[in-house]
Amino acid sequence: MSQAVPVRAGDRVFTARRALTKRLQDAGIENADLDARYLLSAVLVNGDRAQWLDPERCLEEKEATQLQSLCARREAREPLSQILGSWGFWTLDLTVTKDVLTPRPETERLIELALQNVNNGSAKILDLGTGSGAIILALLSERKEAHGMAVDRSAKALDIARTNAAALGLDTRVRFIEGDWDAALAHAPFDLVAANPPYIPHAEIAGLDPEVRSFEPMLALDGGADGLDAYRTLLPLMPAYLKPGGFFAFEIGGDQGLALMALAQNTESLKEISLFLDLTGRDRVLCGRRD
Repeated sequence: MSQAVPVRAGDRVFTARRALTKRLQDAGIENADLDARYLLSAVLVNGDRAQWLDPERCLEEKEATQLQSLCARREAREPLSQILGSWGFWTLDLTVTKDVLTPRPETERLIELALQNVNNGSAKILDLGTGSGAIILALLSERKEAHGMAVDRSAKALDIARTNAAALGLDTRVRFIEGDWDAALAHAPFDLVAANPPYIPHAEIAGLDPEVRSFEPMLALDGGADGLDAYRTLLPLMPAYLKPGGFFAFEIGGDQGLALMALAQNTESLKEISLFLDLTGRDRVLCGRRD
């Protein structure tokens, strides 16, 4: 194994970037050059990735030390989002820690479908299993008169969601509740219910990338033996949660569409059950309405 090239004070930015990229490649990081640029941006321009980095600039001692530390964390496969402390989703920049899932671009398909099916007026929206608050906050940012409620079993995740809501100026329009899937029933009915529940089959957890299996909360990942445990609870709750004609949208695993279509179609008082794919052609969002 080749010896890791250190980043030193006095190195030019282009030299540091090359060294970081090589170290991350050796650690098995797929997008090593992009991650190296993220790390350089975090240290040199306070995370402003749009600001140009002068490749000829020389690193100061403090900057080299910071880069060494950040690179070591990424080499250990800690997610870039947790190293940086924030991640982009939709049009938002969200605080991210080990207590929440990193928002994924695939979830933006759910946002698109939800927005197409909730009016521009004072809609009442529920997000079940909110994590960082990504879904509810993205929806509220687009529907200026809407109000929302968000539920999670993790108190630590709710702390992050509240932090994000406050930072975005949305905290007056959303209420957070600690509890299980049925925790908001007393506040029903809603115009829209959205959820990104755990859907990875238990036996597949060990095969996930280290960034996921070792650093993200298992509560948000493990969907039971076949990955469908959460949906078996959620779907029967929809008639109680939704107004007549109300809409639900659930993110799902890439090969779970047919099984979940069948579950939804066999749930009393639900109609217009539909399956939508993501940009890679995989199952991604299950939608429907209350009759």
